[in-house]
Amino acid sequence: MFTNVREQLRETLDEIGEAGLLKPERVISTPQSSNVRVAGQEVLNFCANNYLGLADHPEVVAAAKEALDRWGFGMASVRFICGTQEVHKQLEGRLSAFLGMEDTVLYSSCFDANGGVFETLLDGQDAVISDALNHASIIDGIRLSKARRLRYANRDMGELESRLKEASDARRRLIVTDGVFSMDGYLAPLPEICDLADRYDAMVMVDDSHAVGFVGPTGRGTPELHGVTDRIDIITGTLGKALGGASGGYVSARREICELLRQRSRPYLFSNSLAPVIASASLRILDLLESTGEARERLRSNTARFRSEMTRHGFDILPGDHPIVPVMIGDAAKASAMSDRLLELGIYVIGFSYPVVPHGQARIRVQLSAAHSAEDVDRAVEAFAQARG
Repeated sequence: MFTNVREQLRETLDEIGEAGLLKPERVISTPQSSNVRVAGQEVLNFCANNYLGLADHPEVVAAAKEALDRWGFGMASVRFICGTQEVHKQLEGRLSAFLGMEDTVLYSSCFDANGGVFETLLDGQDAVISDALNHASIIDGIRLSKARRLRYANRDMGELESRLKEASDARRRLIVTDGVFSMDGYLAPLPEICDLADRYDAMVMVDDSHAVGFVGPTGRGTPELHGVTDRIDIITGTLGKALGGASGGYVSARREICELLRQRSRPYLFSNSLAPVIASASLRILDLLESTGEARERLRSNTARFRSEMTRHGFDILPGDHPIVPVMIGDAAKASAMSDRLLELGIYVIGFSYPVVPHGQARIRVQLSAAHSAEDVDRAVEAFAQARG
């Protein structure tokens, strides 16, 4: 049987390659950092979600080593059987306080967190209204629920209001949006979303994976930035980006929501607990975030420098001030070839094309880090100019 399937799969893979959409995995032979080694070459890394440079921070690594001795390697269990340690409860409490929410539930990833919310809270009597550019984990999570599914164009508040009117007969209405849209670096208009939620009696959920740790005056994310923390019902996020870059996710929400998730959320009930070493190191990361804003300021400075210089060189970059900086190329094959050339020049970036972004909107997504120096940023700009020819 597989002989025929193998041929079909090979044809599909060949078509992907011919269209310039193949996504090869480059192997890094060093710790994740602003400088890494790829295929024996030392390069500057401008494509990791290591926004605050904490992935290899000495204090984080030391906390992880200490945690291995104290808590062991893994739990070999789910939370409700024998997979809950003190460190898990401590981290949930710290995240709740940091984000200004009533309670928090840890998951193996934010993908699992988003996969566990909708089916638990909503059924056929309810409606979920989702931004068209929300992350794939939100889309998949919504598919798992029996709720009516409505979608509005990216950040289009007029269309969101129309969808809310359509859902007026629903028992519960849930608006869900990314806080930062990861392919564009655009921020969701949370104040306007909250105003509409109040008007139409809806709950608001924000996936803030690309914001928590560095967006907002104290790094508490887009709700803090917009001054609407008390108006958000659910925040989902990850420990795998700015907060150390390891793995793990969470739902921070109203207390009753978290209590129900602990009883009914399938990714929580049927997945092993977050590794205690990650939970413990994450506590140290929160200590670092609350003790100084130096890394956030350095990240903002690097972002402003890169955006300004790329604009001066005539590159088409999407506007904003987020450290995700999409350099628009258009053609998928050209984006892939340019990222290959940049790697030769010592700059590690990745071209993004369909199905990650729409056809004709291929780009190189540059991600700045607090670990980059001003010289690193200037070198990246110079390499882009050289790669363009």
